[in-house]
Amino acid sequence: MQIIRDVRKFVVIPGAGTLLTMLFLYGIGTGILAPMNAVYLDESIGLSKVQIVAVFAVSLFCNMAITITVGWISDRLKNKKRLPVLAAFLCMIGLFIYMNATDFRSALIGMTITVAPSGLIMGQLFGMARNHFSRTAGDIVEMAQLWLRASYSVGFFAGLLLGANIFLIATFKGVLWGNLAGYVCLVVLLLLFKETTEEPGVKHVVKGEPFSLIMLIALLMLSCADAIRGLYLQLVVLKLFGKPEIMSYIWSAQAVFELLFMTLGGYWAARYGSKKIIFVGGCFALATYLIYTGSSALPVFFAVQPLYSFFVSILYGVAMGYVQRMFLSRTGFGASLYVFISQTASLIGYFLPLFIEGITPDIFFIPSALVALSLLMIGIVLYREKARGSMIKALEG
Repeated sequence: MQIIRDVRKFVVIPGAGTLLTMLFLYGIGTGILAPMNAVYLDESIGLSKVQIVAVFAVSLFCNMAITITVGWISDRLKNKKRLPVLAAFLCMIGLFIYMNATDFRSALIGMTITVAPSGLIMGQLFGMARNHFSRTAGDIVEMAQLWLRASYSVGFFAGLLLGANIFLIATFKGVLWGNLAGYVCLVVLLLLFKETTEEPGVKHVVKGEPFSLIMLIALLMLSCADAIRGLYLQLVVLKLFGKPEIMSYIWSAQAVFELLFMTLGGYWAARYGSKKIIFVGGCFALATYLIYTGSSALPVFFAVQPLYSFFVSILYGVAMGYVQRMFLSRTGFGASLYVFISQTASLIGYFLPLFIEGITPDIFFIPSALVALSLLMIGIVLYREKARGSMIKALEG
């Protein structure tokens, strides 16, 4: 089978294991803190709702600005590894400030220094990984990227469960130290990793994608829908069922499916085209959101998780590779642009549900509408491509 051959080829690539472990441990470190940030700002520092939103919004906006700016110039650098190493050190400095914050000003400074440089890490890691695999195993570049992204996702969801247990044992300080440990592991493994910068011995032709602003906007809408779900589903679940730990179990179930679906999605995208697979994933997301709005039964929330896991696998796996292939000669910028799209979606997702009063399943009508509009845009692109292909065949005939 092709998948077995590809896995065997992947595991013997020099540096593949280091990259895989790097993203797994970084995912754990990120996942440990992710669901605790708002609670920490509220309970430990005593910030108001408006102040908490301001801390998140300012830090994310700075993150976006740094990500796209450095992504634009990073391809001129022969050695990309220095950027995520520097970013990780800055994040650690910010965490020390954040740990000792006592008011709004110190919390804002600490979180901004922690979050702002982190946008360099994911974008540059995947830009560096694409360069590495294209020079060592060009025929499995896309699958290698997907497996790396799946490794981060599995680590992130493992971090969610680990963070909850650390909090019970060592409170917020323990959670923050766990996040710091993730950055330390990242730096150590980056220093051990030998970045490939020379030209490949055998060049593999990788088919690029034409630039499409419509597709980028459609992906932004899909990411925005996912950001709304990520922020507000936990609140809806708490409101409906009264047990905050349920959301951790629902999120953890996602990790079970993600590695499988990312792998399948990658092969299907190679066979049928990325845009078609993204369209199918969007259909699964729309079905999930509509089920959220119409049901309050807990088993249903678990039952639809495989559908949503497929969508997330496509959004963070296939779509990432699709955007990168729009900029084959500028891998650092392509990866950073994808991260920038995700960040922009999160920023928008913080505010859109404020137009619906209270915390109710009706919130999910907003991501449903976003996904429906995105599917319409992708459908138009696919229809035009099909019509153009038919016209070319007719002219050739």
